Amino acid sequence: MSRQIPAAPLTATAFAPFGEVLEAAGAADMLINDGLCERFHDRATLAAEEPQGRLGISLFRSRLCTLPCRVALLERHPLGSQAFLPMDAARFLVIVAPDAGGAPGAPQAFLAKAGQGINFRRGTWHAPLSPLSGSGLFAVVDRIGPGNNLEEHPLAEPFHVTVEAAPWDD
Repeated sequence: MSRQIPAAPLTATAFAPFGEVLEAAGAADMLINDGLCERFHDRATLAAEEPQGRLGISLFRSRLCTLPCRVALLERHPLGSQAFLPMDAARFLVIVAPDAGGAPGAPQAFLAKAGQGINFRRGTWHAPLSPLSGSGLFAVVDRIGPGNNLEEHPLAEPFHVTVEAAPWDD
């Protein structure tokens, strides 16, 4: 069997080298709408290469992956950031790797719990969308415009991501 990468819980600190975790955790930054709504303000650094690029919202529907999740390809987006926001209370794997001279380095995996989304920094190597539950429907905020904003890297040695028992418990 190929090598196995265990998925760690998705936390802001562990994921910081790759981007931001998007969640309504801790105290809100402000109350708005006559005190009816908590605002968790400016939680992601979004980027779109200018002058021709702009940020847009797309919807992605992905097949659910099964565990252990086989990863044979990593990709990155050199012209902009990419945020993934589940459209339902879904769990998903976040599989990333640092850049190692223009190719993916050692992969890491995180398990996103319901209520979390992520924003990949520009140029972050990551696996394709890997939902474990829910409908597989995500809102995606990323760069729209001319130019090649996708680099794919097929892996010579695919790996599998594993999750400890009871991944659905918080």
